[in-house]
Amino acid sequence: MKASPVGDPRVALVTGGTSGIGRALAEALAAAGVTVGIVARDARRGEEARSSIAAASGNERVELFTGDLSDLSSVHRLAATLAEAHRAINVLVHCAAVYTRHRAVTADGLETMFATNLAGPFLLTNLILDQLRAGPARILVLSAPSTVRLDFDDLQAERRFRSLTAFGASKAADLLFTFELARRLEGSGVTANAIHPGLVRTKLMRDAPAPLRWATRLVSRSPARAAESIVPVALAPEHEGRTGRFYKAGREIEAPSYTRDPEVAGRLWDVTASLTQLSQGATS
Repeated sequence: MKASPVGDPRVALVTGGTSGIGRALAEALAAAGVTVGIVARDARRGEEARSSIAAASGNERVELFTGDLSDLSSVHRLAATLAEAHRAINVLVHCAAVYTRHRAVTADGLETMFATNLAGPFLLTNLILDQLRAGPARILVLSAPSTVRLDFDDLQAERRFRSLTAFGASKAADLLFTFELARRLEGSGVTANAIHPGLVRTKLMRDAPAPLRWATRLVSRSPARAAESIVPVALAPEHEGRTGRFYKAGREIEAPSYTRDPEVAGRLWDVTASLTQLSQGATS
């Protein structure tokens, strides 16, 4: 994709922008000339990433926003800060994700992977819908073709916790959320698509069992390579207006049929809205 001029007026927001795919993508978007905001939990690490991305891309319009997607109060503060900073947001990419080997809960009482990988992105997206509609915008959610089916009777894995199953459930939930978001925003000028980055060398699965870490690392690619295929979906004219799709390496792929079920997606939406106490947003 040909780089946009540094004067490109578009604004992109990347969660999980301090490391891995998020950082590489933020740098690639900045190199394409747009204003890039990165969301970081830690201000010190965030500033290091921000200055490094600006220097590497040659684009000084790289901004830092602090916020923890696993903390609903922090998400509300982040949304308020974004509302003050930008009237319109043209690209929102949810890269932030966690994997935990042992069950843990957040201050809000949510299982950590569910909170970080789904609830936080769900809430933030809904809270900044006005800026996204003003864009118009493209929303991209990094996920995977997970075939794990959600257990709505034990969504927080309180009765039975298996780490890889819980992680897979959060990725399936990301797909359900994305496709439901696309349905609810149809005709609004805001599109929503999911991205499967493939196996990438990041720290996401550092707590996974050693054999799994070793096996995946052997066939993984760099975050920069993964970012290369995401940038066109975020910025290129040929992807304008495309919504409710699932991409890998820049090409559309099939999502597991379960994640395409509007009844399941609607149920997950309602449950997540309740858990996050979402009280605004025309898609609720």
